[in-house]
Amino acid sequence: MSTDTDLQGDVVLLTGMSGGGKSVAMHALEDAGYFCVDNLPAELLLDFLRLEQQRGERRVAIAVDVRSASSLPLLLPLLKDLRATGVPVRSIFLDANNEALMRRFSETRRPHPLREDRDTGFGPLEGAADDSHRLLLDAIKLERELLGGLKAESTVIDTSQLRPAQLRAWLGDLVGPHVGAKLTLVFESFAFKHGVPSDADFVFDVRVLPNPYYDRELRPLNGRDAPVAAYLAAQPEVGLMMGQIAGFLSRWLPNFAADQRSYLTVAIGCTGGQHRSVYLVEMLARQFSHHGHVLKRHRELDAR
Repeated sequence: MSTDTDLQGDVVLLTGMSGGGKSVAMHALEDAGYFCVDNLPAELLLDFLRLEQQRGERRVAIAVDVRSASSLPLLLPLLKDLRATGVPVRSIFLDANNEALMRRFSETRRPHPLREDRDTGFGPLEGAADDSHRLLLDAIKLERELLGGLKAESTVIDTSQLRPAQLRAWLGDLVGPHVGAKLTLVFESFAFKHGVPSDADFVFDVRVLPNPYYDRELRPLNGRDAPVAAYLAAQPEVGLMMGQIAGFLSRWLPNFAADQRSYLTVAIGCTGGQHRSVYLVEMLARQFSHHGHVLKRHRELDAR
């Protein structure tokens, strides 16, 4: 496949699971000044980018998903070829767990594009709810298989527990002025009781550290508040844990950058995602600010 072209400008390839939030993401990219095209077949991608180059440099976002299932096998080799020839393509994959996807399809009553059943026109039949549930799960499983290779080459955002405003904000961070940075480093706090973020590259469990929750005055505060920060800074175990995490990252970040990774997510989890994990994310993000493009996320706090 030849990609001998002199393309310029930012190109975002948006893909992911049906129900993962692509509509929200495309609107956010459009608001950020991207020219957006939805459901473009892979066979037309290169010609479209060449046409955009002739029209003048502008930022382009292209959404591709299983609605164009027949052309998906062409997409991954094309993406790799474009990157190999220096075209600045950032692939973003919107994922979510099965429970979230099932809930969203149930709420919107929209059919999954890979479901094999058809409306009979005779109304609900006995056992239809169970059949519908099974067919939807089968469709989601098949979609994961079809998109597995593309996900492995993409920046992954787990939208399972994200509100639309959160997704828009996180996406804005990704495609902001630092989009050309070699490696974007993300520190994310979360609560284990709500599940581990599926987009995490590294997960550190800080539930063993002293918990400000048990101090009545500190309980309503969070790890960004000065009293909580002072309490945790005074605990030797907190400093030891933070130093070991920072040491690990300092040792291995150059290797990830050399491996041409564009995105690395470090998830810090505690019980409620309010005190300890938030504090460590704030401190680590400050400590690694010299790295370049460093982002902070507080999954539970941002959802409030």
